[in-house]
Amino acid sequence: MKVVVIGAAGTVGKAVVEQLGQRHEIVTVGSSSGQYQADIADIAQVRALFAQIGRVDAVVVAAGALHFAPLVGFTPEQFYVGLNSKLMGQVNVALVAQEYLNDGGSITLTSGIVADEPIRNGVSATMVNSAIEGFARGAAIELPRGLRINVVSPTVLEESMGSYGPFFIGFEPVPARRAALSYARSVDGAQTGQVYRAWGASA
Repeated sequence: MKVVVIGAAGTVGKAVVEQLGQRHEIVTVGSSSGQYQADIADIAQVRALFAQIGRVDAVVVAAGALHFAPLVGFTPEQFYVGLNSKLMGQVNVALVAQEYLNDGGSITLTSGIVADEPIRNGVSATMVNSAIEGFARGAAIELPRGLRINVVSPTVLEESMGSYGPFFIGFEPVPARRAALSYARSVDGAQTGQVYRAWGASA
């Protein structure tokens, strides 16, 4: 299959490319790296991206920014960071990808464990990740031509504990390669409307 991985240079994205690349042709996309570049928050750039790439069999998105801060003092502008980037960025990809996916193709989006397990300073992340999962459930019953859509919800990654560890005290991190297996289940599997939880045993 020909698989587009958006966010291919990130910690999750690299592991997904390595996992899926064992079986499939991978097209890498980043905001400033990869074979193609696009800001997924701008649907015009997403449309231009797929016009260049052409027909594909699967699309994976492992990209999107969030703002972490205490709710007291949180501003609408800070909420818009996650809403515009991680939420609408991934929705933009799903909207455009419908037109370029071959019959039976798939879309895999990324949420995160805080959709179910909120943390301090993570209210925007909980809101955005929950919305991504809701979007996928709703889209799954409407996509035509046997197209599928799923979400992977990773917990904090071992590779990211240096940056995010203080936010996730008591959470069991998983290596990115383990999280990548959930993306493989989505791309190579048959289910739709699912949330694959790549969590540690203690989550």
